Amino acid sequence: MRIHTGEKPYQCSECQKRFSIKPSLYRHALTHSVEKLYQCAECQKSFNRKSYFTEHMRIHSGENPYQCSECQERFCNKQSLSRHVITHSGEKPYQCSECQKSFIYKTNLTKHIKTHTGDKPFQCSECQKCFSCKGKLTVHTRIHTGEKPYQCSECQERFGNKESLSRHAITHTGEKPYQCSECQKCFRDKQSLSRHAVTHTGEKPYQCTECHKCFSEKIYLTRHTSTHTGEKPYQCSECQKCFREKRNLTKHIKTHTGEKPYQCSECQKCFSEKIHLTQHIKTHTGGNPYRCSECQKCFSDKRSFSRHTITHTGEKPYQCSECQRCFSEKRSLTQHIRTHTGEKPYQCSECHKCFSQKCSLTEHIRIHTGEKPYQCSECQICFIQKSSLTQHIRIHTGEKPYQCSECQKSLISKKSLTHHIRTHTGEKPFQCSECQKCFCAKSSLTKHIRIHTGEKPYQCSECQKCFSYKSHLTEHVRIHTGEKNVSVL
Repeated sequence: MRIHTGEKPYQCSECQKRFSIKPSLYRHALTHSVEKLYQCAECQKSFNRKSYFTEHMRIHSGENPYQCSECQERFCNKQSLSRHVITHSGEKPYQCSECQKSFIYKTNLTKHIKTHTGDKPFQCSECQKCFSCKGKLTVHTRIHTGEKPYQCSECQERFGNKESLSRHAITHTGEKPYQCSECQKCFRDKQSLSRHAVTHTGEKPYQCTECHKCFSEKIYLTRHTSTHTGEKPYQCSECQKCFREKRNLTKHIKTHTGEKPYQCSECQKCFSEKIHLTQHIKTHTGGNPYRCSECQKCFSDKRSFSRHTITHTGEKPYQCSECQRCFSEKRSLTQHIRTHTGEKPYQCSECHKCFSQKCSLTEHIRIHTGEKPYQCSECQICFIQKSSLTQHIRIHTGEKPYQCSECQKSLISKKSLTHHIRTHTGEKPFQCSECQKCFCAKSSLTKHIRIHTGEKPYQCSECQKCFSYKSHLTEHVRIHTGEKNVSVL
């Protein structure tokens, strides 16, 4: 009856935790009073019972002695097998009195009830974030301590929780035991199959209480909710920058450490993320599996393909709340918002110049290093930016794909077309904050601002003389090389 009433008359005198039966209290009391005699030699975790220690060792050995007679799936302990068996019978004996939703396990019902009560009794002592269950707090704490107790026996990579290790282990075996009944596509884990299944049903059961937007997965709702609260619980210990998601913090940390653990076996180029290596490898293999049905253009990755598809539909679902301008991609909106806030989070370590976009910083750094990775196959001239090479190649081919609707003039680049159109409209959207002079191009404003700041970013490598404009540096370099000035008609 206590399952239904929720009564827990037995309380621990040490930590005030309550229990519905006396034996559970006795077992719990041992965690306070009995010395943990059994220590794991692999990860140094200690246990006060030999049975717990024996079960834990199976994590490292990979032993799974308990097998399900229905599907032959194996488990490391009897309790896990018992819980799994219920999934075949379809029995869900635990029902929520609030919404009548039923659950296979009591622990799941207990967690679910907290979604109604909002109860989060477990608080992190480092960042004060609260959690509904102790297990989530334990996993969260490892963000601060850096502890990763679960190690892969194949490659020795370590993980903060057992689920991550289990998902990783399958990458070595290549096993995909979960199959979609609709399209027969196979998946490594049950969670991936559940996410995929929603693509067939179109179900979006998770709704935001603020704006009523619906999501197919709880994790997407959680990420979305933080856009309303502004919560950024993950902080970089180096620069104190905060992030909404752990994965973004992990990526950011690599900008400080310079870590690039993923190396291409063809050209030895290294990458900070596995997805970037995967995309890079396709440049060697020539693999472009994603083809646009509209224009037959091929892409090496799904993200680039998705971005391209929107160019045909004209869809722009992301709108700026300041000026109502719409964008086809979320990242374009994020970058645009910085024009209103003035935020420039990317700083050059050489000259401390700041940029609103990471790609702009990457290109700027090449001014210091002199790197020009993009070479024209016709005349061997090299460029800092890929877009500059693309435009340059059109000089050889004579291609001018962008046409003005006013005067039918054709131009080499979209940027050139945008600037040209302003000669018809008279628009000058870029204004100097010092003298209010307006310009039709951002580059013209940038050059003009140097009159006020005195900035001279272009330095001669021979005599260290600095210049405000690149063209002035180019003319100056000819003094050292002896090259005569050539007027380009």
